[in-house]
Amino acid sequence: MTFGFKEWALVCEALGRGDQSIILRKGGIAEGRAGFRFEHPEFLLFPTLFHEQVKKLQLPELTPLPAARPDGHHEIRYHVAVEWTAEVHHWQVVQSLAPLHLWQETEVEKRFQQGDVTAINLAFVRVSTLIKPLIFPDSPRYGGCRSWIALPEFPDAQPQSHVIDDLEHERRSHELRTLLSADPRSPL
Repeated sequence: MTFGFKEWALVCEALGRGDQSIILRKGGIAEGRAGFRFEHPEFLLFPTLFHEQVKKLQLPELTPLPAARPDGHHEIRYHVAVEWTAEVHHWQVVQSLAPLHLWQETEVEKRFQQGDVTAINLAFVRVSTLIKPLIFPDSPRYGGCRSWIALPEFPDAQPQSHVIDDLEHERRSHELRTLLSADPRSPL
């Protein structure tokens, strides 16, 4: 089975350009009592426009805003491999991550405070472009406030190349581990 990870289209594009190598998540309404976890070591980024709110992101000037395809189909262009994950429990450590992602601090704090546990899940990921984009029709099974969706099998869903080189990837991993080391509850 192929898994899709639902993420705002602008965040998917930032990951796909290599502007960021982390995903922050607390979980959607449909995540259940157990909450969100990065359950799958590899997945396809499923860009969503649902709940997309540009004001909740720090965007460079002249960032093109995403739009739905005129044919109503979905288009997936990126494969993700999770290198490692952490649950971050200290707000000051979460704040130190700001240069590494697009989210506005107020949005990250809202998610950090949400639920019974004050924490946020983080995944350090390796993003690759697909050899060719996957285009397929919409279905009700892709809707709802949940992070993970089952996608059809795509024989052509082959990663082509990483969006950043190995040296930059290792530099980012080291930088992130250094930042997270300030949170004793986030073992790496």
